[in-house]
Amino acid sequence: MREQTILFDLDDTLAHCNKYFDIVIEQFTDVMKTWYAGHRLTEQDIRHKQQEIDLAGIHIHGFKPERFPQSFVETYQWFAERFNRPTSEGEEAFLTDLGNTVYAYTVEPFPQMNETLLRLQEEGHRLYLYTGGDAGIQMKKVKDLGLTQYFDDRIFITVHKSREFMETIMAEQRFDREHTWMIGNSVKTDVLPALHAGIHAIHIPVPGDWVYNTGTVDVQPKGAFYRLNELQEVPDTIQTYIRK
Repeated sequence: MREQTILFDLDDTLAHCNKYFDIVIEQFTDVMKTWYAGHRLTEQDIRHKQQEIDLAGIHIHGFKPERFPQSFVETYQWFAERFNRPTSEGEEAFLTDLGNTVYAYTVEPFPQMNETLLRLQEEGHRLYLYTGGDAGIQMKKVKDLGLTQYFDDRIFITVHKSREFMETIMAEQRFDREHTWMIGNSVKTDVLPALHAGIHAIHIPVPGDWVYNTGTVDVQPKGAFYRLNELQEVPDTIQTYIRK
């Protein structure tokens, strides 16, 4: 069997991520509804504005950790101006602290994460981790999940996960595109950059995924492109393809 180079996304591909953000956003909306009681401010209004501000921040700053709590503060300020409600440094500090609690959760692996990676490793494939975010936060997840046994130092972390960064990896590592795979939950940052780079891609959608990760596959794959339901389907899928 020909050795394959396999790049894995981390957040919501190997381990849970967005569910922690959802928990904290729900806490944020509860606080805002309490502070703005009597103003007919709905949860949907709050969520829509926070998402809008958060997405705008990503386009400018990428996945820097301060972006998420800052979206709470800016949402709070936007509604304060709309309803002519005074702001306070104390409330803004509270929201910043609330936003930062998302990084304190203990990361939880997806089912069969270890079994899947171990099998691919034992079958002779070379595994890499390619993730977006803050290096310190992401490396803590790597350590907590015990992922160095599969990836060693073959880890790429960037605040802007893009087509350009994918091409940089391909060029610097001199990967053979015909034998390289990208596996992730995000159409925007995993699937499309992989297909544009001419490598194989496996999309594992997450139910109710964050809108930032969605997108339309408008690229004709040069190699394999699969959508799978579970992480543990990856080894058989790759094995079947390379044995054709």
